Amino acid sequence: MAWDPGWQHLPSWVGSSCLVLSCSRAALAQLIEATTEPPKKKPDPVTSETVVIWGLRLWMVVGIFALFVLAVIITLCCIFKCRIPRTKKEIEARYAQRQAAKNYADKLDTVPPLNELTEIPGAQSSQLSACAARRG
Repeated sequence: MAWDPGWQHLPSWVGSSCLVLSCSRAALAQLIEATTEPPKKKPDPVTSETVVIWGLRLWMVVGIFALFVLAVIITLCCIFKCRIPRTKKEIEARYAQRQAAKNYADKLDTVPPLNELTEIPGAQSSQLSACAARRG
């Protein structure tokens, strides 16, 4: 009835091997589980002739999208007048043109208004109206 003293102290490798054996049996049982269902059909490969949306094939959808993007780019380039200069000469000429336009705008700011330019120093307003009547 008493415990057998030889079986009470098993070597440690026996316990660990039993644990590994029981885990491997559980894993093996999950892998070998057979099913009666037919295998799933693989999806058809996507080609340029695959119908994507509204009966249009993939190449048609890509072409329509590319045309739309190209039209947007062309429209934006026309609206904002952006053009990539091709040579160093064109870049320098465009820079010189911008500088000339800036200098011209700065000079226009210093020009007095037209009514100040037409005044005759020392003249009275009646003499100006008489001069204008003779010319007209």
